[in-house]
Amino acid sequence: MDPDLATLDEYLAAVGCDGYLVDAPGSNATQRYLSGFDAPDPFVTLYTPDSTAVLVSALEYGRAKTESRADDVSRLANYDYRSLAAEHGRSEAKARVVETWLADRDVDAVATTERFPLGSADQLRERGVAVEPETDDVVTKIRALKTQSEIEWIRDTQRANEAAMAAANDLLATATVRRAATVDDIETDGDPRGDVLVHDGEILTSERVKQEIEVTLLRNGCALDETIVACGAAAADPHDRGSGPLRPDEPIIIDIFPRSKTTRYHADMTRTFVKGEPTETVRQWFELTQAAMDAAFDVLGPDATGRAVHDAVCDVYEDAGWPTLRSDSTTETGFIHSTGHGVGLEIHELPRLSPDGGELRPGHVVTVEPGLYDPAVGGMRLEDLVVVTEDGYENLTDYPFDLTV
Repeated sequence: MDPDLATLDEYLAAVGCDGYLVDAPGSNATQRYLSGFDAPDPFVTLYTPDSTAVLVSALEYGRAKTESRADDVSRLANYDYRSLAAEHGRSEAKARVVETWLADRDVDAVATTERFPLGSADQLRERGVAVEPETDDVVTKIRALKTQSEIEWIRDTQRANEAAMAAANDLLATATVRRAATVDDIETDGDPRGDVLVHDGEILTSERVKQEIEVTLLRNGCALDETIVACGAAAADPHDRGSGPLRPDEPIIIDIFPRSKTTRYHADMTRTFVKGEPTETVRQWFELTQAAMDAAFDVLGPDATGRAVHDAVCDVYEDAGWPTLRSDSTTETGFIHSTGHGVGLEIHELPRLSPDGGELRPGHVVTVEPGLYDPAVGGMRLEDLVVVTEDGYENLTDYPFDLTV
């Protein structure tokens, strides 16, 4: 993938910098995007309008030459790093090497990511290199506009996500209910709150469902650090990961946000299930949240703003009598988060479907995830992943909305 970095070229010219410097591991989204390279330890990338160069350890040199998108790959050893480290220490040695490496490329002034290492910046400045943090989100805005290749990578990750959601759904569908008819039954279940779901003779827990999700994702070339399987009152906190026994007749929010192990691009999807009989309130929430999602889709498209999409969702909930953060910034129930966020090399990136959401453009990949929350009932959230197109949007999610299992 060769990203269009013309906007970055314009920025560098406007601020009088020769290039853009990144000092971070490959897990850093900007590092990965500009260099096209993934390494576990920090390495240095210099982007200029004429070329991209990387400076890596000897360990990563071979891979960087074949895997990175850099025009120029150098080793620390090319600049006598070991001798410098023995004389000055590792930190100063690296600064001396980077100073010389930049000078070899006629670079005297660089813009950097806002979170560029402070120590590295100070040492370069001491050596006469001008280092200016870039605070205009230039690179993150560029990253938000996905190429067709990036869209396909995200689509592939969402296919793996759908397989994981289906695996979780199957566990719930094949579970049975253990009724706590006596005190002894409650003690046997190890939980004082009564009925629980059982699968293969064991209490079905949030942890067991997460395990099935993770295994399924691995089989499909993806992974995640954590996911959400939250039942009942725990689901009333949008980011409660969930734990312990899952229960019949209560909403269970499952929110999966994996990353491809190959491309490193994320996907995101949420569904809410009830094993058993949902209450009338939960059914109403489900229908209302579907209506809120539909309202978002009616607005979403090129030239719309993230704020307008968010407002459409708030309108649905507020018209039904529920508070939102728009109507009450201190509410702890109702619709208590933004409508969505960008997805790519990071699970949360630009653009935002929120009160400060700007103009949407073709190539933006965003979640649409309205929800309602009340500890007395639980939570309800539905989430699809879509890409903005020239004439509207394309839904990258192909998974049904079934409340009961």
